[in-house]
Amino acid sequence: MRVHFIAIGGSAMHNLAIALKRKGDDVTGSDDEIFEPSKSRLASNGILPSTIGWNPSVIGPNIDAIILGMHARIDNPELLRAQELGLKIYSYPEFVFEQTKNKKRIVIGGSHGKTTITSMLLHVMDQLNIETDFLVGALLEGFDCMVQLSDAEYIVIEGDEYLSSPIDRRPKFHWYAPHVALISGIAWDHINVFPTFDNYVEQFKIFTDIIEPNGCLIYFEADESIQSILPQMRADIKTIGYTIPDHELADGKTYILSEGNRIPLNVFGDHNLQNMLGAKLMLNQIGVSDADFYKSIQSFTGAAKRLELIASNATCNGYKDFAHSPSKLKATVAAVKQQYPNRKLVACMELHTFSSLKKEFLPLYENCMAEADEALVYFSPDVVKHKKLESITTEVVQKSFATNNVTVYTDSDVLVQRLRDVTWENTNLLLMSSGNFHGVDLNAFAKELLE
Repeated sequence: MRVHFIAIGGSAMHNLAIALKRKGDDVTGSDDEIFEPSKSRLASNGILPSTIGWNPSVIGPNIDAIILGMHARIDNPELLRAQELGLKIYSYPEFVFEQTKNKKRIVIGGSHGKTTITSMLLHVMDQLNIETDFLVGALLEGFDCMVQLSDAEYIVIEGDEYLSSPIDRRPKFHWYAPHVALISGIAWDHINVFPTFDNYVEQFKIFTDIIEPNGCLIYFEADESIQSILPQMRADIKTIGYTIPDHELADGKTYILSEGNRIPLNVFGDHNLQNMLGAKLMLNQIGVSDADFYKSIQSFTGAAKRLELIASNATCNGYKDFAHSPSKLKATVAAVKQQYPNRKLVACMELHTFSSLKKEFLPLYENCMAEADEALVYFSPDVVKHKKLESITTEVVQKSFATNNVTVYTDSDVLVQRLRDVTWENTNLLLMSSGNFHGVDLNAFAKELLE
């Protein structure tokens, strides 16, 4: 099969390109900018474009499939040429569905926890030698590609609700038609795409509509928005709720309590425990026993950038987390404080995404950092301007978080110096962002402070 990627440099796109190349397909691609690590990874697999830019002359009738990335515009010259020739044009998720029609699809949806639950599923399946394909949103430890397509019976898919392509405005997870589905929770995200909360919730209702006949939905039962969807679901779909499992904390370690057993974990926090129980229930649907699951999950150390331990000494730990939305932020701060109640917590977060920098969205951050002893919030006015958003001030951000422990910074160097001035004794560090605080190597910086 000959496949051409328009906007091959994207995180998801270049991983799918690598997966198809490894499967034996003839893969080409174009892009007007390709950054690391995509550039090196494409080059090492022999599919880095020889030139940067769009070249409609490479689009010919011998191409079996065009895969169109979100980075491309609707007037992209290669796209226009493909349309003129009548070539089959797929969005990323549509192509994945076409490749997995004969597999049992295990799909994780929700506003938070998707990558962690996906990581847990793949870890346990690997431990139990259950062959599976996968599609994940971040590179996981032990894997060198975010996509695998083979002849495996199963595929585990992280079901992102963002849009499929410039000409396919459906959320990606509407394509996957799961046999076993999960919704971890619904907290308004992507407000640039879904203008109201009701509109956002509707996307998850549609997700449940496309579950395969006699399929199963696993859901976090304490979420009111999920509860509002359940009465509208088809009668043939089995529903199973989950919550936080019985557990205890002892000496900085979390233990699951199950059928008289005390099972030690390498992860902690209510969200991780919820995610773990959701993952177990999904795997129960394909025949994995509770005993096998708990034996396997003990060695799970967490997903990258999800409460990832990046530095430590005798009395301090430094963590990195992707948290940026209000619900994720609040849960992550609470998790670290609950795990180490006798340590101080210095929590830093960066307002970096479109939603988080939007003036009308900021009030949703009220009290999100309340459990930290010291909370540092950073944003770059240049990023606000680049995203063409209304300017915001430190005073507006401070008022939005609404607690006295919050200090707001617009200069990364000043923030970094403040952290260098902290006496790191019996004090944990938490760095939260989908970015890097304007070019800070978070791993190296945490080691500098704590080690």
